[in-house]
Amino acid sequence: MSYIAPVKDMLFNIEHLAGIDQIAQLPGMEDAGLETAQAVLEEAAKFCEGVLAPLNWEGDKNPSTWKDGVVTAAPGFKDAFKQYTEAGWQGLQHPIDFGGQGLPKTIGSAMGEMQNAANLSFALCPLLTDGAIEALLTAGSPELNAIYLEKLVSGEWTGTMNLTEPQAGSDLAAVRTRAEPQADGSYKVAGTKIYITWGEHDMADNIIHLVLARVTGAPEGVKGISLFVVPKFLVNADGSLGARNDVHCVSIEHKMGIKASPTAVLQFGDHGGAVGYLVGQENRGLEYMFIMMNAARYGVGVQGI
Repeated sequence: MSYIAPVKDMLFNIEHLAGIDQIAQLPGMEDAGLETAQAVLEEAAKFCEGVLAPLNWEGDKNPSTWKDGVVTAAPGFKDAFKQYTEAGWQGLQHPIDFGGQGLPKTIGSAMGEMQNAANLSFALCPLLTDGAIEALLTAGSPELNAIYLEKLVSGEWTGTMNLTEPQAGSDLAAVRTRAEPQADGSYKVAGTKIYITWGEHDMADNIIHLVLARVTGAPEGVKGISLFVVPKFLVNADGSLGARNDVHCVSIEHKMGIKASPTAVLQFGDHGGAVGYLVGQENRGLEYMFIMMNAARYGVGVQGI
């Protein structure tokens, strides 16, 4: 089935309902008027119509596969993601300071809508990365952001959110994943997370997991929950990739509908503890995760327009 992006309708809404010309009067948004929106959306339409949409049916027929902990994306997805990142689409609505284009979410949301309509299985990967970026922009320390944000914004690395656990479902008060403080300021994270969208794949060099866990000694319930960055591969001081972290995909879900998107069961800390870095503590940690969820699901957040 072909997909034709409703560019004219989107531009009408952007101009007359969202008020793009008023947005372009804000500091830093001077180049983000209607002309820019039209140019971006027309190029986005070409990519979504010509690259993503044709892969949608193919991904249903030949979805992502798991073997011995390794997940291989559906045929054509890795190349499409390479085109996506090389064109700068991941950084469309993210800050110039971290390599993004700094465009308003008024434009970024239209691109996201095209992606979702053309190929939802594919779109979920950059969507989750957007959420991880928003969470770090909101709550990440300068040290964490210096390590992870530029690579996430470029799409070289992708992001996930890790909330749900087998015994807890959506009841975050029952989260059992634990984080043990270490002398160097890091944490050792151990536990199981399920339903992790794009939690493992071969499309990017690294996967940055944002994980809800409970620091040893923290109170039970949601007040004791903190948020951690747990990378698939550790990052060396010079920014290069280091050793494989102790987080592994033990299976991917068999599900109806969005077949090409691998939904992973992730095991943290089976071999000594996954190295994690604190983003936010207690209720704030939960708040930051919900910021990430909302940013990923709805294309909104506290950074930008």
